[in-house]
Amino acid sequence: MPLVIVAIGVALLLLLMIRFKMNGFIALVLVALAVGLMQGMPLDKVIVSIKNGVGGTLGSLALIMGFGAMLGKMLADCGGAQRIATTLIDKFGKQHIQWAVVLTGFTVGFALFYEVGFVLMLPLVFTIAASARIPLLYVGVPMAAALSVTHGFLPPHPGPTAIATIFHADMGKTLLFGTILAIPTVILAGPVYARFLKGIDKPIPEGLHNPKTFTEEEMPGFGVSVWTSLVPVILMAMRAVAEMVLPKGHAFLPVAEFFGDPVMATLIAVLIALFTFGLNRGRSMDQINETLTSSIKIIAMMLLIIGGGGAFKQVLVDSGMDKYIASIMHESNMSPLFMAWSIAAVLRIALGSATVAAITAGGIAAPLIATTGVSPELMVIAVGSGSVIFSHVNDPGFWLFKEYFNLTIGETIRSWSVLETIISVCGLIGCLLLGMVV
Repeated sequence: MPLVIVAIGVALLLLLMIRFKMNGFIALVLVALAVGLMQGMPLDKVIVSIKNGVGGTLGSLALIMGFGAMLGKMLADCGGAQRIATTLIDKFGKQHIQWAVVLTGFTVGFALFYEVGFVLMLPLVFTIAASARIPLLYVGVPMAAALSVTHGFLPPHPGPTAIATIFHADMGKTLLFGTILAIPTVILAGPVYARFLKGIDKPIPEGLHNPKTFTEEEMPGFGVSVWTSLVPVILMAMRAVAEMVLPKGHAFLPVAEFFGDPVMATLIAVLIALFTFGLNRGRSMDQINETLTSSIKIIAMMLLIIGGGGAFKQVLVDSGMDKYIASIMHESNMSPLFMAWSIAAVLRIALGSATVAAITAGGIAAPLIATTGVSPELMVIAVGSGSVIFSHVNDPGFWLFKEYFNLTIGETIRSWSVLETIISVCGLIGCLLLGMVV
């Protein structure tokens, strides 16, 4: 019966979001309330559970996402992202242009949200395609693959970061494992798959995008742009390596854990960026504060949706659902990684939102970690992989790709939807293989 209630809750969530177009945050809170009542929880305890779920999920996550958004916006507004992209492309040359785009997307993707990175890199993709006289998708697909993989696999992006919080996974190890799996995944979904799409050759859309192009003097240097944007990654990776190689009680461990904490790492990056991307570029504090304020507007609703997913998760836990699922899994031979991936994949195809799918699947799959002893870091990547599978018409990202690359719906499915599915399946296979040795 408890699983039937969960199924009813998920079906209700789909109905509210797909049929009635309800806001994701409101829908998640209503479903959490409904599931709690159907599970027989007292009214007052349901409300407390929802509050605890939202607060517990957004505690450190709001800080990480807030600082991450600030860093990404400063990188974009000062011309740093454009500097990274143009320099890499110049160094690689036209013959290896796909790899330049992949590396650019991967580098930019660490610091920027998917939609921001996508729109930011489009002018470069258009310029490359026109000057090299190659199809748009030949360079567009590698760019989208790199951005999508960082969005689905790697902290500090919202989905992986929120799932890591739910699973109590180590952020540094999640980043390390995610990077290991991301490299072959990007290669297959990007440059390799793009070679099968040369037959789709559409003109560059006219008047669709008119971004600011920075002059040489306006942009910061390549080294400072890359170094500043990767400060959180460097610090979190340092912590993960220190925890793996240093013995307990080592004097350097507390230092690595302090500076490698995701909140501290992103805060340090923002403080550095205030100088490298702001004051050092001749910007006033008023201009910098305007950038910081606008960056928060981008993630406000995203934070609420993630909080709503946390409420749903907490109700499932407080109603005893975690113990029920754990007892079932104790007798099951199915891989917990595959089960977590499957839950996220079904929700992604049904809901469209990768973030909502990931957070909801995280709440349902959380009991599997304690029961099976599976690596919580690999579970984060498994759920993240499932949450990006087969983007289609209910996903805003589908229409973003379609319109900017001037495609039909069929061509978008053949390119974008398949690309996302390749990423998802490669992520699952990588998790299963890595799970044999971790």
